[in-house]
Amino acid sequence: MQTQKLKNRWLIAASAVGIHISIGSVYAYSVMTNPVKDIFDVDGSVIKWAFKIAILLLGLSAAFLGRWVEKVGPKVSGTTAGLFYGFGILGSGLAVQLESLTLFYLCYGVIGGIGLGLGYITPVSTLVKWFPDRRGLATGMAIMGFGFAALIFGPVMQSLFDAVGVSNAFYILGAIYMLLILSSARYIERPPEGYMPEGFKPGEGKTIKADMANIDANASLKTARFYYIWIMMFINIACGIAIISAASPMMQEKLNYTPMEAAAIVGLIGVFNGLGRIMWSSLSDYLGRANTYIIFFAFQILAFFFLPKISMELAFLVVLFTVITMYGGGFATLPAFLGDLFGTKQLGAIHGMVLAAWGLAGVVGPTIYDVVKNATGSLDATLEVFAGLFVIALIVSLLMKRTVNQAYKKINKKLNFA
Repeated sequence: MQTQKLKNRWLIAASAVGIHISIGSVYAYSVMTNPVKDIFDVDGSVIKWAFKIAILLLGLSAAFLGRWVEKVGPKVSGTTAGLFYGFGILGSGLAVQLESLTLFYLCYGVIGGIGLGLGYITPVSTLVKWFPDRRGLATGMAIMGFGFAALIFGPVMQSLFDAVGVSNAFYILGAIYMLLILSSARYIERPPEGYMPEGFKPGEGKTIKADMANIDANASLKTARFYYIWIMMFINIACGIAIISAASPMMQEKLNYTPMEAAAIVGLIGVFNGLGRIMWSSLSDYLGRANTYIIFFAFQILAFFFLPKISMELAFLVVLFTVITMYGGGFATLPAFLGDLFGTKQLGAIHGMVLAAWGLAGVVGPTIYDVVKNATGSLDATLEVFAGLFVIALIVSLLMKRTVNQAYKKINKKLNFA
């Protein structure tokens, strides 16, 4: 009876992608900066505050509403995310129509930002439970959708701005996002208790590596590994966002690109950001999650140190794009890693608390870049600071690896005694 009612886990994954592609449109914010600033008659930096508020609220709502997401389930939290994000974008259209900058900050930044946070954590904790055998692949697919969304909705936004005007474009986009998220949320749900995919059920031969623990969010805060992963994510995000935010001027400075050529590279950064999410998270199923992060940090120490010294165009771009794949890969591998470390009991809540690092890193990373670059006038010195941060991240990741090994030794001892 239960088997007949079981939903297709790949359609659950497709629903998760539907949610993430919608909320990931926030990464196309730069497309709307110029049209919106012209209407409000302010500088672009003023309009960008709505984006900063949205990312901050993403981190805060993920951190503080994670327990609620676990309590009510993905259908309710996904529907709530759709309503918040949809009404946030619709309200932004009204703000543009009324030429109220305060209302724009409130709708896009606060209301839309809460929708972002809820929409981000809702599907990934559910996918980890549906794919105990391929956690990295499953969460990578959804979070890849978040990375690729700008490529899809960026051109759509621009076309709508040109065709129907700015406020009407927001109304149309808000309706599209809401419809897509709400329809995706209708299908998504947790698997039944004790769910195992075909081939992994008792007596069928295949086995799944045991999680290190199955604890709630409060208990996770009492472990060293929670703080290890938080520091690792904070550094990876801070350094990655810094290089993304400075990519265009850096390209013009180091490779003598025109602004238009640099803009094309920024577009490609979006592609590699998305590809890195599915590639690295899938590889982590085979390499091991701790080993994947060690690879990230070891490579990026060298990459950030040597990048400003590379004069050959192809080598520069290869190193830059590889760094970007690791930035995206860090996000996508995270939920699967958290499942390994803490189990799935309150995975959404724990994921949300770690994502608070995103909100903080989004401010700290670009600020460090600007302060050091302005003080030294040197790209070499600036990126060397980030290389130093990655040394700290590598040390922490090695401590994490040791913790993981010790935990599994204890589990194996218990199994041998059993």
